[in-house]
Amino acid sequence: MRFLKSVLKIFGYFLLTLIVLLLALVIYIKVVSDVDPPKVAHGNFENLRVQTGPGNLKYIGNNWLRKNEFGLFEMYVSGSPFELGVINGKLCQQQIADQEIAFTEQIKTMIPSANYLKFLKYVIGFVNKDLPDYVLPEYQKEIYGISLSAADSFNWIGENYDRILNYHAAHDIGHALQNMMLVGCTSFGVWDDATSDGGLLIGRNFDFWVGDKFSEEKIIAFYRPQNGWPFMFVTWGGFTGVVSGMNTAGLTVTINAAKSDIPYGGSATPVSLVAREIAQYASTIEEAVAIAHKRKMFVSESFLVASAKDHKAVIIEKTPDTLAVYDPNQSSILCTNHYQSQLFAQQKLNLEQKANSASVYRYGRLKELIQNDEPLTPERMAAVLRDRKGQGGKNIGNGNEKAINQLIAHHSIIFQPDSLRVWVSTAPWQLGAYVCYDLNKIFNLDGLLTDVPVDDSSRRIPADPFVKNGLQKYMRFRNEKTGFLLNGKLDTAIITQNNPEYYDAYRLAGDFCQSQKWNAAAIRFYRIALTKEIATVEERKSIEKKLARLVSDKN
Repeated sequence: MRFLKSVLKIFGYFLLTLIVLLLALVIYIKVVSDVDPPKVAHGNFENLRVQTGPGNLKYIGNNWLRKNEFGLFEMYVSGSPFELGVINGKLCQQQIADQEIAFTEQIKTMIPSANYLKFLKYVIGFVNKDLPDYVLPEYQKEIYGISLSAADSFNWIGENYDRILNYHAAHDIGHALQNMMLVGCTSFGVWDDATSDGGLLIGRNFDFWVGDKFSEEKIIAFYRPQNGWPFMFVTWGGFTGVVSGMNTAGLTVTINAAKSDIPYGGSATPVSLVAREIAQYASTIEEAVAIAHKRKMFVSESFLVASAKDHKAVIIEKTPDTLAVYDPNQSSILCTNHYQSQLFAQQKLNLEQKANSASVYRYGRLKELIQNDEPLTPERMAAVLRDRKGQGGKNIGNGNEKAINQLIAHHSIIFQPDSLRVWVSTAPWQLGAYVCYDLNKIFNLDGLLTDVPVDDSSRRIPADPFVKNGLQKYMRFRNEKTGFLLNGKLDTAIITQNNPEYYDAYRLAGDFCQSQKWNAAAIRFYRIALTKEIATVEERKSIEKKLARLVSDKN
């Protein structure tokens, strides 16, 4: 008995010590994960008042925000870094709140445990504890200015500035942790004999999906910063990083995710802020490469950079350790989600990405489309970006990750750097009309006091005919899939008949039948799925494993 008491006593001391250590760790993580805002000269900026004009126009001096007929928000802001942020925040206060609601709702759907979310908050805060060290002071000030208009109701995530700053690293964290590949984009550039007028044309689909609501309030931002080039970019409330942008020097930058290791090195510069610096300060490819060289990142990324001055485009391929520039030395360049330079061609992660993902297949389809005999125009660029077929024009079902148009795009965009024109897609995804903006016209506006269109309506690209002759069937499929993922209910006839060439329709039908113990039907659906064009090696293996298990049980 005395021995047992001694053991229990020792165990008690051990347990108490463990609890104290865990408590100390939690307190430490909480303390180091709090980020102090930058010191700024507030001046009069915080006292600025939003004025309302006719229609839905809002303005502060020469800065303005309006919503166009297609549902896109158009915004112009100018000034010092902190001034840019304050004005952006005041004009877009509702959009910032709506975006946080959309983002947090999707996160809660993915991670329903409140305790785990709280734990994750501190882990991310700890990982990003040194983030300010890797963000330019001017961008810290701008983000702080935006955060002054953020809603306090999200403080369960973090203080306003801490929260908005960390959102700029969300792309990197989501991309790196288990390589979620929430961003599976396609981009390309053509010039000389590949275009109708010999000029530069750049196109890209930003296939970033964090729930449908996240894409509902896109902002076409036109920035005139105190330093650097005026530039435009497509963004959302509270986000000042660049994923697709062009400046008035005729330089464009877009980002494409590549396969990365899980980052163990702590904070680094968010990819979108590297692209932002390029959009703001580079006028040539050489200058863009120099900026990318300077910044440490903890994920791998491709930056497709085009320059009117250089009359070509290249891809800056960057990993946390090094950088390569891919130049095909021809009149076209293609970019999906794998590296192409000699430096990274045999990299282990890159070989895995090429072998197992949809990237190489999508690259092949893109190559087929731009090698068409007819030179490309903005209208033909849109047709490429909207293409839903597989290689050789094969019907691979709507929504397939192997297609250029995966029907998930946050936005699609076409740049014409020589003339400083840009076309931005409207809902749904890239199927709606592309709206054209002339940067010369926008940046020559002396404010906006009446709610008038600022796009060039004569250059709009009409909506894809698929909107009228096929979208309804696809939406029936998509709604059925969403319902199954949320509540486990599924009508196998609806999901297969409305997207009959898509492997995932049969995979979902098989999963539902398996959940209902209808094994014979599940086997039949899985076998059909395996006859279709499956997006990734892992998905094929998963279906094969489920099928083998059911067949084995049957025998």
